[in-house]
Amino acid sequence: MPALTEKTIYKISRFKNEPRWMLELRLKAFEHFKKRPMPTWGPPLDIDFNEIIWFKPVTRQPLRTWDQVPKELKEYFEKIGIPQAEREFLAGVKLQYDSSVIYGSLKEQLESQGVIFLDTDTGLKEHEDLFKQYFGKLVPYTDNKFAALNTAVWSGGSFIYVPPGVKVSLPLHAFFRISKYGTGQFERTLIIADEGSEVEYIEGCTAPLEKNYSLHAAVVEIFVKKGAKVKYSTLQNWSHNVYNLVTKRAQVEENAKMIWVDVNAGSKVTMKYPSCILKGKNATGAIYSLAIADTNQFQDTGTKMIHLAPKTKSIVITKAISKNEGINNYRGLIHISKDAQHSVSNVTCDALMFGEKCKAGTIPVNRVYNTTSKIYHEASISKVDSKRLFFLQSRGFTPFKAKNIIVSGFITDIIANLPLEFAKEFNVFLETQLKNAPD
Repeated sequence: MPALTEKTIYKISRFKNEPRWMLELRLKAFEHFKKRPMPTWGPPLDIDFNEIIWFKPVTRQPLRTWDQVPKELKEYFEKIGIPQAEREFLAGVKLQYDSSVIYGSLKEQLESQGVIFLDTDTGLKEHEDLFKQYFGKLVPYTDNKFAALNTAVWSGGSFIYVPPGVKVSLPLHAFFRISKYGTGQFERTLIIADEGSEVEYIEGCTAPLEKNYSLHAAVVEIFVKKGAKVKYSTLQNWSHNVYNLVTKRAQVEENAKMIWVDVNAGSKVTMKYPSCILKGKNATGAIYSLAIADTNQFQDTGTKMIHLAPKTKSIVITKAISKNEGINNYRGLIHISKDAQHSVSNVTCDALMFGEKCKAGTIPVNRVYNTTSKIYHEASISKVDSKRLFFLQSRGFTPFKAKNIIVSGFITDIIANLPLEFAKEFNVFLETQLKNAPD
């Protein structure tokens, strides 16, 4: 497979018929990517960039009706219930297959209210001024090596704008699929919730199990304006051959609220730390996170909460499940600046272990630069209680069902914050994850 070169960047930009400024930004990001060393502070990243398929388009533009979707793709998405979910629960849907968003829809009522929900490529074409105003402002290409890579080769993702005062009552949904090994998926998601607006966004991700690895390096930027509220829920069930290296960041203004719900399983390595920059007075950031690691899997997840204004609040609840020889790390940063007087952060990170060879750890960094703010941090690591398992089995539950009950209790905070649209899928997901968990 060809190495990533300037020629690749030109090819991608030319295929998409992008404006000159985007091509120039891609090229700058590519130069930074080449110079920036691989991170050495987290899990080992044994990635051969010469083995990645950088761009694999399926269609030139999203299809607008379900009947237009190719039969083989339609059959796959019908298996996961996307058409039915769209009819019953969702305000809009985007389906991305490799580098292309192949299908997109938005209910007419929302379009009439001025809501924009497009794939990011179309968002650039149809709303260039708005797009340019926000793109790369929260996650510049200089942020980290994989943000630079994403900026250089990004394709697809979701572009959302909600006008002032508009409350989107049904969630918007995106689904990302990597079709085969060696494929890189580099979607770029940009969400702007204007003053007093509300929106919920749900994404699901998957990939087939292959012998060789794939790379998922996405970037998400969210702007939550004064008095607005955004909830962003992710259920990522990648196969064991995926490097999942994602940068997610939100800027939260006065009296606004940002909620991340983040569920991660499957991938060979995950490095993901959804972040909130609490920029305005009384801004709130929250994350509810679950990471599950099995043998040959390393989940390095957590969050960053940056308090910059007075009376800001952050809530962090993370749960980790390690089984067999899986490894879980919570890696978090709570930063309360000198200007963030009377701010509070509550952090809870708990780990549950199945087996003698699995690992779990916490790597927190807490910084407070004023005397009126507080951070409450607690962490626990425990093994599954054999007495509880015995008690439940003595009441007629099978060993598998007993484990399921214990785990469900352990992750109650996560389940309570999952979108209802995920309920059925999450139950199946959890049962699948516990099948090979030792006692």
